[in-house]
Amino acid sequence: MKRFLSIATLAVSAHLFCAAQIGAPYIHDPSTLAECDGKWYTFGTGGGGLISADGWSWNSGADRPGGGAAPDVMKIGDRYLCIYGATGGGLGGGHAGRILTMWNKTLDPKSPDFKWSEPVEVCASDGMEDQDAIDPGMLLDPTTGRLWVSYGTYFGTIRLIELDPKTGFRVSGNKEKDIAIDCEATDLIYRDGWYYLLGTHGTCCDGVNSTYNIVVGRSRSVEGPYLDNVGRDMYHGGGKMVIAAGDRKAGAGHFGRTIIDDGVEVASFHWEADFDLSGRSVLAVHPLLWKNDWPVAGEKFKGGTFEIESERRGYSLELAVDFQRMQVARQGWFNRNQQQEPAKPIACQTLEDVIGGWPKGDIPVRCGDYMFRPHQRWTITPVDEAGGYLSNPYFKITIAGTDRALAATADKELTTVPAYTGSDEQLWRIEQLTDGTFRIMPKAIPGMDGVNTRYCIYSIADSTPTLAEYDFQSDNSKWNFRD
Repeated sequence: MKRFLSIATLAVSAHLFCAAQIGAPYIHDPSTLAECDGKWYTFGTGGGGLISADGWSWNSGADRPGGGAAPDVMKIGDRYLCIYGATGGGLGGGHAGRILTMWNKTLDPKSPDFKWSEPVEVCASDGMEDQDAIDPGMLLDPTTGRLWVSYGTYFGTIRLIELDPKTGFRVSGNKEKDIAIDCEATDLIYRDGWYYLLGTHGTCCDGVNSTYNIVVGRSRSVEGPYLDNVGRDMYHGGGKMVIAAGDRKAGAGHFGRTIIDDGVEVASFHWEADFDLSGRSVLAVHPLLWKNDWPVAGEKFKGGTFEIESERRGYSLELAVDFQRMQVARQGWFNRNQQQEPAKPIACQTLEDVIGGWPKGDIPVRCGDYMFRPHQRWTITPVDEAGGYLSNPYFKITIAGTDRALAATADKELTTVPAYTGSDEQLWRIEQLTDGTFRIMPKAIPGMDGVNTRYCIYSIADSTPTLAEYDFQSDNSKWNFRD
């Protein structure tokens, strides 16, 4: 929440990114996303927050009393614990602050069970020492069941305290520990034997001039030391970049991690300024990848025209039509007569060259060697009116240059229909996995109730795609998009 100079931000390739969440996703300092009764919630500075029915369209409506700054929220057992800072961080001209916790049975403000408990102070700063009691982030350690909170700003240190996960009170006798400097809005996460401290570095609260970015260090102990990728201690200013400015959005801050499925994770945070939305602070949800056991912000897939390539062998998804040879004269064999004429480009086969030989009705799908052919090129387009999921809208997938659409069938196979109609079996959920590959799932399968979250495009053999249960441990479930 305090303004300081930042290291230079890292440019991100804009063509790989999608627009911000839709609706009215305006928020500052969002809490980690929390799910309650099928809806998603996040809370921000100043009280209140956002609600989404699908994870893609967000609007105001979440209710959190107490005002203050930078809350965090998590479900523990059958209740939700909220923690937030009251003043501090230079707000109101001072650094004296308090951090408080409170409970609720539900996050739905329309529920008869909705009632926040009286807030309880768990730590404070007196405004004199180099420390701010503000910007708390929680970790419920999956290995021990202990509840930890990191907090603080640039004004001084980042501190660690322990709470009782049953009460939300400070553990009796717990002594705070300094673990980092030169960051704020920290969050703790655990993965595969490592504890990660993610901090927000740079300048805050200056719109399009904010240089906020998110950095990370890791440790084998929750109490640190937290070292970055070159061994710098975050207590001495270290930190590896995780999310920087990109795609006309600046000021990444207040990291949160949400695990959707095995190998499917997202990072939530705010952009201090979206250049395309009047420079407002907005919620962002990006795929979260892991590279050499370090978190990396993934690419928000937005579509385009691609080869869809199986991770299993590298074959391409294609229409099951006859392969049509290109009538091009061969230019010599085994280096014979190669110098008789200058080399020149050969034009690719066009859609007009082959489409007349394709069947008019449904055409099945298979995999084969990619040969730059029209039956192997797919155009993927977001369908804004069809809703979405955490990080993206649903997409339609058509053969490039046509309206022929990929669709799921009632027997869990793949086909293409002559024209896209907008039906749910023609809509696709595309998510980048933690290893950088993608899973592709139909929104619905004919004859099955509800939204599909189990079955993905799956390679049961090198040339045979189908729909089968998603398995992150198998390359059969994974696909890549080649431009």
